[in-house]
Amino acid sequence: MSEENLNVENTEVVDQLPEDVPVADASAERIAALEAELATAKQDILYAHADTQNVRRRLEKELADTRAYAATNFARDILSVADNLSRALATIPADLREDEKFKGLVVGLEATGRELEAVFGRNGISKIESVGQPLDPNKHQAMMEVPSADAAPGTILIEMQAGYMIKDRLLRPAMVSVAKAPE
Repeated sequence: MSEENLNVENTEVVDQLPEDVPVADASAERIAALEAELATAKQDILYAHADTQNVRRRLEKELADTRAYAATNFARDILSVADNLSRALATIPADLREDEKFKGLVVGLEATGRELEAVFGRNGISKIESVGQPLDPNKHQAMMEVPSADAAPGTILIEMQAGYMIKDRLLRPAMVSVAKAPE
């Protein structure tokens, strides 16, 4: 093509555009619009990716919590068995513990108690230490206050029922008696 033909073709294209828009400005506006659309699309993709990651992390955490705390209701039910076993062992008089007829029974009950504690330990269930500790409303339930000159007010004197934790959550609060200042 000759230079004259190119000028004629360019003139024809320019003649088709509106008279008030120069050719260079129209191209620049179109490029700017496309770049804005591209930036918006990139931003939308980033938000969608971040949202997907958040959903995945949340589901992984929920799955881990479900695995860790799935046995919570069962553990609460078994605590009453542990309480009854410890009460039964505590009520056996010393003379019966020494009696040869009952010694096997006592040893068996004690072994069952140790095995139950071992099962609790393997499943992340731990007993809350209470006696001598300050009252922690997140772990203890104060059942009564007892005047005491020997202990500081708010100190746990008696544990009426043991409390337990499962991993880092409270399974059952310890029911306790707390010292108060003497009158």
